Amino acid sequence: MNKSIFYHAGCPVCVSAEQDIVSLIGEQNVEIVNIGEDKARISEAENAGVQSVPALVTPNGNALHINFGASISDVKG
Repeated sequence: MNKSIFYHAGCPVCVSAEQDIVSLIGEQNVEIVNIGEDKARISEAENAGVQSVPALVTPNGNALHINFGASISDVKG
């Protein structure tokens, strides 16, 4: 993985964190994934260690939970 991946669910907490992440590390260095809209990628996020969103998965594979917006189980519905 060359880029970080920022997973979120589209809530206000997530959108605010997304703006900060893009500002901090640059749009070209992060892939933004809204798992609220793209539920097919929830299992990918779980496999990467994401337990709640918003979360940033680094190129080294570390899952960094930014703030608590929603648990993965809440996003699954």
